[in-house]
Amino acid sequence: MKFVAFERAKQGTGASRRLRITGRTPGIVYGGSGQPQLIELDHNALWHALKKETFHSTVLEMEFAGSTSQVLLRDVQMHPFKQLILHTDFQRVEANTKLHMKVPLHYSGEEESQAIKLDNCLVNHVVTELDISCLPADLPEFIAVDLKGLKKGTSLHLNDLTLPAGVTAVTRGKENPVLVSVVASRAEAADADAAPAEGGATAPAATKAAPEAKAAAPAAKAGAAAKAPAAKAPAAKAPAAKGPAGKK
Repeated sequence: MKFVAFERAKQGTGASRRLRITGRTPGIVYGGSGQPQLIELDHNALWHALKKETFHSTVLEMEFAGSTSQVLLRDVQMHPFKQLILHTDFQRVEANTKLHMKVPLHYSGEEESQAIKLDNCLVNHVVTELDISCLPADLPEFIAVDLKGLKKGTSLHLNDLTLPAGVTAVTRGKENPVLVSVVASRAEAADADAAPAEGGATAPAATKAAPEAKAAAPAAKAGAAAKAPAAKAPAAKAPAAKGPAGKK
């Protein structure tokens, strides 16, 4: 991919601000055997170029002062909320010097895998770009990864990939990190959790039934005793009627 750069005479905060007002973006080219070179680029052309994946992950052809040189995009500074590119950094590329780059991973074929078609699993892309080291001539635009062989309960690791010739993966921490993981769907996980819960609830219910049956027998006897009529007490005799009082 090619782009055009122009020489930048002035540097500093004020000069860069005035340059952006005119529709240009300040930048710098460094590395290799040459000295750092201040450059400026057309902002609109650079804005559209940054939307392309190849501009970030491949060796670029920079036209500058009537000559062409190979560079890599190393850094882009954006405005916090405006659609404005503040500054760009490029690094010169030498044919015999290995370079370190991040290359995107292009996943495909997961819809045809057993994990999705038969087991209704979810496929998570844990890593979307890979750090590699290689010569400029061996730098790939991207690395294609086929996921047709995914199965339930498995994961795709770095050692499972077949890297292009001359390309070496650069890892930090884990030597064989996970790139893609396969997990069960929520519905399947809920069904698996519900089955042991139902089986476990049946056993305690049967265990509780025996003590309850034993307790029911004394309770029945006590209920029968309570229902028996109590013996009636003899009725008290009514007091005798008093006769008429005698006359005095």
